[in-house]
Amino acid sequence: MDVPQLSVVVPVFNEEDVLPLFAERLRPVLDGLGVSYEVLTVDDGSTDATAAVLEVMRRRWPQLRVVRLQRNSGHQNALTAGLHRARGEYVVSIDVDLQDPPEAIAEMLRVAETGGLDVVYGIRSDRSTDSPFKRWSAGLYYRLVRRVVGRRVPADAGDFRLLSRTAVEALAGLPEHRPVYRLLVPWLGLPSGEVTYARERRAAGHSKYPLGKMIRLAVDSLTSFTAAPLRIATWLGCTGLALAGLLALTGPSILVAVVFLGALQLLCLGLLGEYVARIFTAMQGRPAYVVVSDTATEGARVAVPTR
Repeated sequence: MDVPQLSVVVPVFNEEDVLPLFAERLRPVLDGLGVSYEVLTVDDGSTDATAAVLEVMRRRWPQLRVVRLQRNSGHQNALTAGLHRARGEYVVSIDVDLQDPPEAIAEMLRVAETGGLDVVYGIRSDRSTDSPFKRWSAGLYYRLVRRVVGRRVPADAGDFRLLSRTAVEALAGLPEHRPVYRLLVPWLGLPSGEVTYARERRAAGHSKYPLGKMIRLAVDSLTSFTAAPLRIATWLGCTGLALAGLLALTGPSILVAVVFLGALQLLCLGLLGEYVARIFTAMQGRPAYVVVSDTATEGARVAVPTR
Protein backbone atom coordinates (compact mmCIF):
# COMPACT_ATOMS: atom_id res chain seq x y z
CA MET A 1 0.00 0.00 0.00
CA ASP A 2 1.03 3.59 -0.55
CA VAL A 3 2.62 5.46 2.32
CA PRO A 4 0.10 7.92 3.80
CA GLN A 5 0.96 11.58 3.98
CA LEU A 6 -0.21 11.82 7.60
CA SER A 7 -0.21 9.42 10.55
CA VAL A 8 -2.04 10.26 13.77
CA VAL A 9 -0.71 8.29 16.76
CA VAL A 10 -3.13 7.88 19.68
CA PRO A 11 -2.05 6.05 22.88
CA VAL A 12 -5.11 4.52 24.55
CA PHE A 13 -5.57 2.96 27.99
CA ASN A 14 -9.04 2.12 29.37
CA GLU A 15 -10.82 4.76 27.28
CA GLU A 16 -14.01 2.95 26.27
CA ASP A 17 -16.18 5.97 27.15
CA VAL A 18 -14.32 8.66 25.23
CA LEU A 19 -13.27 6.76 22.09
CA PRO A 20 -16.54 7.26 20.15
CA LEU A 21 -16.52 10.98 21.00
CA PHE A 22 -12.90 11.22 19.90
CA ALA A 23 -13.65 9.57 16.55
CA GLU A 24 -16.61 11.91 15.96
CA ARG A 25 -14.29 14.92 16.28
CA LEU A 26 -11.15 13.54 14.63
CA ARG A 27 -12.53 11.88 11.50
CA PRO A 28 -14.19 14.97 9.95
CA VAL A 29 -10.96 16.91 10.49
CA LEU A 30 -8.79 14.31 8.76
CA ASP A 31 -11.28 13.65 5.94
CA GLY A 32 -11.33 17.38 5.26
CA LEU A 33 -7.56 17.71 4.89
CA GLY A 34 -7.50 16.25 1.40
CA VAL A 35 -4.50 14.02 2.16
CA SER A 36 -4.05 10.29 2.66
CA TYR A 37 -3.85 9.35 6.32
CA GLU A 38 -3.90 6.61 8.93
CA VAL A 39 -5.01 6.79 12.55
CA LEU A 40 -2.78 4.50 14.58
CA THR A 41 -4.29 3.75 17.98
CA VAL A 42 -2.02 1.97 20.46
CA ASP A 43 -4.01 -0.05 23.00
CA ASP A 44 -1.71 0.02 26.02
CA GLY A 45 -2.97 -3.15 27.70
CA SER A 46 -6.50 -1.90 28.39
CA THR A 47 -8.62 -4.00 30.75
CA ASP A 48 -12.03 -2.52 29.93
CA ALA A 49 -13.98 -2.67 26.65
CA THR A 50 -11.49 -0.48 24.78
CA ALA A 51 -10.41 -3.32 22.46
CA ALA A 52 -14.01 -4.12 21.52
CA VAL A 53 -14.84 -0.46 20.89
CA LEU A 54 -11.78 -0.09 18.66
CA GLU A 55 -12.78 -3.16 16.67
CA VAL A 56 -16.25 -1.74 16.02
CA MET A 57 -14.74 1.62 15.04
CA ARG A 58 -12.28 -0.06 12.67
CA ARG A 59 -15.09 -1.70 10.71
CA ARG A 60 -16.59 1.72 10.02
CA TRP A 61 -13.35 3.64 9.56
CA PRO A 62 -10.96 2.01 7.03
CA GLN A 63 -8.06 4.33 7.92
CA LEU A 64 -8.17 3.28 11.58
CA ARG A 65 -5.34 0.96 12.60
CA VAL A 66 -5.03 -0.75 15.99
CA VAL A 67 -1.77 -1.84 17.60
CA ARG A 68 -2.24 -3.80 20.80
CA LEU A 69 0.45 -4.14 23.46
CA GLN A 70 0.87 -7.21 25.65
CA ARG A 71 0.53 -5.24 28.89
CA ASN A 72 0.32 -1.72 30.17
CA SER A 73 3.71 -0.22 29.39
CA GLY A 74 3.05 3.44 30.17
CA HIS A 75 2.04 6.43 28.08
CA GLN A 76 5.51 7.29 26.75
CA ASN A 77 6.25 3.68 25.75
CA ALA A 78 2.87 3.38 24.03
CA LEU A 79 3.70 6.58 22.20
CA THR A 80 7.05 5.05 21.22
CA ALA A 81 5.31 2.00 19.78
CA GLY A 82 3.10 4.25 17.70
CA LEU A 83 5.92 6.46 16.44
CA HIS A 84 8.05 3.47 15.48
CA ARG A 85 5.20 1.93 13.44
CA ALA A 86 3.70 5.08 11.92
CA ARG A 87 4.45 5.45 8.21
CA GLY A 88 3.24 8.94 7.42
CA GLU A 89 5.42 11.69 5.98
CA TYR A 90 4.12 13.68 8.95
CA VAL A 91 3.18 12.14 12.29
CA VAL A 92 0.91 13.81 14.84
CA SER A 93 0.66 12.48 18.39
CA ILE A 94 -2.47 13.30 20.38
CA ASP A 95 -4.21 11.96 23.48
CA VAL A 96 -7.69 10.54 23.21
CA ASP A 97 -9.30 12.59 26.01
CA LEU A 98 -10.07 15.58 23.70
CA GLN A 99 -8.32 18.06 25.97
CA ASP A 100 -6.12 18.77 22.94
CA PRO A 101 -8.45 19.73 20.03
CA PRO A 102 -8.13 17.56 16.89
CA GLU A 103 -9.10 20.64 14.85
CA ALA A 104 -5.61 22.06 15.50
CA ILE A 105 -4.06 19.28 13.38
CA ALA A 106 -4.99 21.10 10.18
CA GLU A 107 -3.16 24.23 11.34
CA MET A 108 -0.14 22.15 12.43
CA LEU A 109 0.11 20.55 9.00
CA ARG A 110 -0.22 23.92 7.25
CA VAL A 111 2.50 25.50 9.43
CA ALA A 112 4.86 22.56 8.84
CA GLU A 113 4.39 22.51 5.07
CA THR A 114 4.55 26.26 4.46
CA GLY A 115 7.53 26.77 6.78
CA GLY A 116 9.44 23.60 5.89
CA LEU A 117 9.46 22.67 9.59
CA ASP A 118 10.23 19.31 11.16
CA VAL A 119 8.39 19.95 14.44
CA VAL A 120 5.22 21.87 15.29
CA TYR A 121 4.37 22.04 18.99
CA GLY A 122 0.86 22.34 20.35
CA ILE A 123 1.10 25.10 22.98
CA ARG A 124 -1.58 25.38 25.66
CA SER A 125 -2.31 29.11 25.78
CA ASP A 126 -5.30 28.69 28.10
CA ARG A 127 -5.44 26.06 30.87
CA SER A 128 -8.41 27.47 32.77
CA THR A 129 -10.25 24.14 32.46
CA ASP A 130 -7.53 22.43 34.52
CA SER A 131 -7.75 22.35 38.30
CA PRO A 132 -5.68 24.91 40.25
CA PHE A 133 -3.40 22.12 41.47
CA LYS A 134 -2.93 20.82 37.91
CA ARG A 135 -2.00 24.29 36.66
CA TRP A 136 0.38 24.84 39.58
CA SER A 137 2.09 21.46 39.24
CA ALA A 138 2.40 21.83 35.45
CA GLY A 139 3.90 25.29 35.84
CA LEU A 140 6.37 23.99 38.42
CA TYR A 141 7.36 21.10 36.13
CA TYR A 142 8.08 23.31 33.13
CA ARG A 143 9.98 25.88 35.18
CA LEU A 144 12.10 23.11 36.66
CA VAL A 145 12.94 21.31 33.40
CA ARG A 146 13.60 24.55 31.53
CA ARG A 147 15.97 25.65 34.27
CA VAL A 148 17.82 22.33 34.32
CA VAL A 149 17.58 21.16 30.70
CA GLY A 150 17.47 24.52 28.93
CA ARG A 151 15.15 27.13 27.48
CA ARG A 152 14.78 25.14 24.27
CA VAL A 153 11.99 23.20 26.01
CA PRO A 154 8.74 25.04 25.12
CA ALA A 155 6.61 26.00 28.11
CA ASP A 156 3.13 24.40 28.22
CA ALA A 157 3.88 21.96 25.38
CA GLY A 158 2.77 18.41 26.12
CA ASP A 159 2.67 15.42 23.77
CA PHE A 160 0.39 17.05 21.20
CA ARG A 161 2.79 17.79 18.36
CA LEU A 162 3.53 17.20 14.69
CA LEU A 163 6.78 15.56 13.55
CA SER A 164 8.23 15.17 10.10
CA ARG A 165 9.57 11.83 8.91
CA THR A 166 13.07 13.21 9.55
CA ALA A 167 12.20 13.91 13.19
CA VAL A 168 10.54 10.51 13.68
CA GLU A 169 13.54 8.65 12.30
CA ALA A 170 15.90 10.73 14.44
CA LEU A 171 13.91 9.83 17.56
CA ALA A 172 13.83 6.15 16.60
CA GLY A 173 17.63 6.15 16.43
CA LEU A 174 18.07 7.32 20.01
CA PRO A 175 18.94 4.63 22.61
CA GLU A 176 16.37 5.86 25.15
CA HIS A 177 14.81 3.24 27.42
CA ARG A 178 12.49 5.67 29.21
CA PRO A 179 11.85 8.35 26.61
CA VAL A 180 10.34 11.67 27.64
CA TYR A 181 9.39 13.17 24.29
CA ARG A 182 8.58 16.64 25.54
CA LEU A 183 12.32 16.90 26.26
CA LEU A 184 13.73 14.64 23.53
CA VAL A 185 12.04 16.44 20.66
CA PRO A 186 13.43 19.91 21.57
CA TRP A 187 16.84 18.32 22.16
CA LEU A 188 17.00 17.34 18.48
CA GLY A 189 17.24 21.02 17.59
CA LEU A 190 15.24 20.64 14.36
CA PRO A 191 13.40 23.60 12.77
CA SER A 192 10.19 24.05 14.75
CA GLY A 193 7.06 26.15 15.04
CA GLU A 194 4.07 26.47 17.35
CA VAL A 195 0.30 26.36 17.21
CA THR A 196 -1.56 27.67 20.26
CA TYR A 197 -4.91 26.44 21.52
CA ALA A 198 -7.16 26.53 24.58
CA ARG A 199 -7.04 23.33 26.58
CA GLU A 200 -10.47 21.76 26.95
CA ARG A 201 -12.04 19.63 29.65
CA ARG A 202 -11.73 15.86 29.40
CA ALA A 203 -14.66 14.69 27.28
CA ALA A 204 -15.34 11.50 29.28
CA GLY A 205 -13.71 9.04 31.65
CA HIS A 206 -11.03 10.04 34.12
CA SER A 207 -7.40 11.13 33.96
CA LYS A 208 -4.77 8.44 33.48
CA TYR A 209 -2.10 10.75 34.92
CA PRO A 210 -2.60 10.88 38.70
CA LEU A 211 -0.12 12.57 41.04
CA GLY A 212 2.14 9.50 41.24
CA LYS A 213 2.61 9.33 37.46
CA MET A 214 3.20 13.08 37.29
CA ILE A 215 5.99 12.74 39.86
CA ARG A 216 7.43 9.78 37.94
CA LEU A 217 7.42 11.85 34.74
CA ALA A 218 9.27 14.67 36.49
CA VAL A 219 11.89 12.27 37.88
CA ASP A 220 12.35 10.60 34.47
CA SER A 221 12.66 14.01 32.84
CA LEU A 222 15.46 15.10 35.14
CA THR A 223 17.40 11.85 35.40
CA SER A 224 17.22 11.26 31.62
CA PHE A 225 18.73 14.59 30.66
CA THR A 226 21.03 15.87 33.37
CA ALA A 227 23.28 14.94 36.27
CA ALA A 228 22.12 18.05 38.14
CA PRO A 229 20.31 16.04 40.85
CA LEU A 230 23.61 14.35 41.73
CA ARG A 231 25.25 17.74 42.04
CA ILE A 232 22.38 18.85 44.23
CA ALA A 233 23.09 15.88 46.47
CA THR A 234 26.72 17.01 46.74
CA TRP A 235 25.70 20.52 47.71
CA LEU A 236 23.19 19.17 50.21
CA GLY A 237 25.96 17.11 51.77
CA CYS A 238 28.17 20.22 52.09
CA THR A 239 25.26 22.17 53.54
CA GLY A 240 24.52 19.41 56.01
CA LEU A 241 28.16 19.31 57.10
CA ALA A 242 28.18 23.07 57.68
CA LEU A 243 24.93 22.95 59.63
CA ALA A 244 26.21 20.05 61.69
CA GLY A 245 29.23 22.15 62.69
CA LEU A 246 26.93 25.05 63.57
CA LEU A 247 24.71 22.79 65.63
CA ALA A 248 27.75 21.46 67.48
CA LEU A 249 28.71 25.02 68.47
CA THR A 250 25.24 26.04 69.61
CA GLY A 251 24.67 22.83 71.52
CA PRO A 252 21.15 21.76 70.53
CA SER A 253 19.69 18.29 70.92
CA ILE A 254 21.93 15.60 69.45
CA LEU A 255 18.79 13.83 68.26
CA VAL A 256 17.87 16.79 66.01
CA ALA A 257 21.33 16.80 64.45
CA VAL A 258 21.26 13.02 63.88
CA VAL A 259 17.80 13.11 62.30
CA PHE A 260 18.75 16.04 60.06
CA LEU A 261 21.95 14.44 58.80
CA GLY A 262 20.26 11.08 58.39
CA ALA A 263 17.55 12.63 56.24
CA LEU A 264 20.17 14.30 54.05
CA GLN A 265 22.00 11.01 53.59
CA LEU A 266 18.82 9.17 52.61
CA LEU A 267 17.92 11.89 50.15
CA CYS A 268 21.34 11.71 48.52
CA LEU A 269 21.20 7.92 48.37
CA GLY A 270 17.77 8.14 46.77
CA LEU A 271 19.04 10.47 44.06
CA LEU A 272 22.00 8.19 43.40
CA GLY A 273 19.68 5.19 43.36
CA GLU A 274 17.60 6.70 40.56
CA TYR A 275 20.63 6.83 38.30
CA VAL A 276 21.82 3.36 39.29
CA ALA A 277 18.33 1.99 38.61
CA ARG A 278 18.37 3.49 35.12
CA ILE A 279 21.75 1.88 34.42
CA PHE A 280 20.49 -1.47 35.73
CA THR A 281 17.35 -1.31 33.59
CA ALA A 282 19.35 -0.44 30.49
CA MET A 283 21.78 -3.32 31.15
CA GLN A 284 18.89 -5.81 31.34
CA GLY A 285 18.03 -5.01 27.75
CA ARG A 286 14.33 -5.87 28.09
CA PRO A 287 12.00 -4.30 25.52
CA ALA A 288 10.03 -1.31 26.75
CA TYR A 289 6.88 -2.76 25.17
CA VAL A 290 5.72 -5.94 23.43
CA VAL A 291 3.35 -5.73 20.46
CA VAL A 292 0.74 -8.49 20.38
CA SER A 293 -1.01 -7.53 17.16
CA ASP A 294 -1.19 -4.86 14.49
CA THR A 295 -4.23 -4.71 12.23
CA ALA A 296 -1.99 -3.50 9.41
CA THR A 297 -0.79 -7.10 9.12
CA GLU A 298 -4.38 -8.36 8.89
CA GLY A 299 -5.32 -6.68 5.64
CA ALA A 300 -5.61 -3.09 6.81
CA ARG A 301 -5.12 -0.39 4.20
CA VAL A 302 -1.62 0.64 5.27
CA ALA A 303 1.00 -2.07 5.59
CA VAL A 304 3.81 -1.98 8.14
CA PRO A 305 7.31 -2.50 6.72
CA THR A 306 9.91 -4.64 8.43
CA ARG A 307 12.21 -2.53 10.63
